[in-house]
Amino acid sequence: MKKLILSSVVIFFSLIPFATNAQPSIGCPNAKELEKPSRADKNELVEALDKIIPETYGESDYGNFYSEWEVVSAKPLSKTNGIDQDEDYYDMARNFCGEVIADQSWLVTLHFPRWEGKSESAVNGQIFLAKNKAEDNWFAWYRYH
Repeated sequence: MKKLILSSVVIFFSLIPFATNAQPSIGCPNAKELEKPSRADKNELVEALDKIIPETYGESDYGNFYSEWEVVSAKPLSKTNGIDQDEDYYDMARNFCGEVIADQSWLVTLHFPRWEGKSESAVNGQIFLAKNKAEDNWFAWYRYH
């Protein structure tokens, strides 16, 4: 009888959905410190990735898999609206840190060839970047994959 009651309780509680509010830890940049994005900054941003990618991806146990990478695309987040594969990223940035931050940030999509055949979710990565106008440097403020 105890087993039947215990089983019923376990089944009952396993059927009840529990609401979890798992939000990623986001360090939103200060909008006043950011430079407004311009397509003319793309080459400078791509050059800065040589430092940013190892800092963003290299600290995990899988850092070696991220040591080789290719830029698939780099564009201001505000220019992703209406582009099916990218517009969700703008919505994410806006929801995380607000429209002003999203409009002052870039989306960089990366391909990591060392992950091919090992992980479909890790073979491509997306990071949100911005440029600090006072320090004149680029930084990643969010890593999606």
